[in-house]
Formats: sequence, structure tokens, C-alpha cells
Amino acid sequence: MGFKDLNVPVKVSMTSMPRLSDVSRRLSNDWVYLLAVKSLWHNKLFETSGNGFAAKSFQYALICTKINNMKKIAFLSFIITISTFTAFAQTTKNTKTKTTVTAAASDKGVRDAFDRLIEGIKQVDAEKVMSVYQNSDRILFFNNNGTATIGWETMKSNREAGYADTTNVSLDVTGLRVEMLGKDAAYVTCKWKQQQEYNGKLETASGRMTLVFRLIGKDWKVIHLHTSPDNPDAARPVLPSERENQ
Repeated sequence: MGFKDLNVPVKVSMTSMPRLSDVSRRLSNDWVYLLAVKSLWHNKLFETSGNGFAAKSFQYALICTKINNMKKIAFLSFIITISTFTAFAQTTKNTKTKTTVTAAASDKGVRDAFDRLIEGIKQVDAEKVMSVYQNSDRILFFNNNGTATIGWETMKSNREAGYADTTNVSLDVTGLRVEMLGKDAAYVTCKWKQQQEYNGKLETASGRMTLVFRLIGKDWKVIHLHTSPDNPDAARPVLPSERENQ
């Protein structure tokens, strides 16, 4: 066996990360080979004397050095592989966290505007209620009694007239759902149950509501409201099939 026969290369690419299984398999094959060579030369070493002993001692030392280097390469490959998996897992976790935080922050303005609307109703405050709606003569309201109101000023006048005789309002909202339609649009749906005194008489109603929001400047404003009762009056004009099947 010549000096060249001991030159067993172990390649570690710097441009692509080797899989741990591939490194282990390659090192395992080279490991068995070198251990066998080491054993052979160890036996020959003690069968030789004189100048031959010195030459074989040198070659034996080279084999031992090669084995030690392979230990270092195996350990380094293991550390690099573990570090790569750890970094990938951390990056994935940070991406998911960032996405969640961004989604939560994007609908905060819509929720704040909706909460202000509910507070205004409970406080019987027409100014606060109307501040949530876009001040436009084209804004459209589909009311709980089946009528429609067009224009911000008209709705404000109606609110002020009705609130003048309204007290002790309680309003419960359930099933709130906020859906973003981009960076500057969203809609909100919910169920509501309201109790109040009107002209000294207790009254209760419940229904479903949809509000369409748009980001106008820095503020989220309602540009459309549609509310309907849970149990519409039997005399309300709807198709018989709708009354039976829906």
C-alpha cells in the first residue's frame, strides 16, 4: 500500500448544505476503511525495525491524523445541520407571528369605530352615533322597520327626533364578525338585542346587522347599514316561499 492509497477525500460543499444522512453514510464508509488500514499498519509497525520502522511510523501517524480529522468533520457537519434546522424553524415561527399580528392590527380601526357606534346608541347620543357614518348625501340605510333612508343629514334628524323620547337603553351584540376587504374596506356582521323605554313604555327588539366600512383619510366610516328583525311582522310583504323556506 503506497502513500497515495491513504489519500481518502471527504468533500464538504460550501454552496449546498449536505443532508445529515448523506454525511453519516459517507463518513461511516470512510471510517470503516481507515480503521481497517490503521489496524493493518499497526500490526506491520511492530513487525518492522530500523529505517523501515521509522517510515511505517510516519505513515501510521498519517492514518491516525486522517481519522482525527474525520471526527472533526463529522462533528462540524452535525452542528451545521442542527443550526440550519433551528434557524429555519425560528424564521417560520417569526413569519407566522408577524402575519397574525398584522392581521389583528389591520381590523383594529374597524372594531374601534364599531364600538363607538354601540356606545353612542347605549348613551342615546346622536352626535356620537352619526360621527361613525360617512357624512354624505348618498349614504344609504336599510332600516329595521323595512324602510330606507338616504343621506347623512336625514338620518341625523331622525336619530335626534327619536332619541329625544328614548331612555334606559341596553344593547347586547353577539356573533360579531369583521371581514377585511383590503387595506381600506371591510364589513361587519352581528346579531343584536336592544331594550329601551320610549315615551315611558318598555320595548324590546332583536335582529341582524351588516355595516360596510371604508377608510376615509385616517378614519374608518360606515358607508352603508342594513339591519333586519329576527321575526318580521306577518303582514310584512315577502314572498310566501321565502316565509316558508328561509
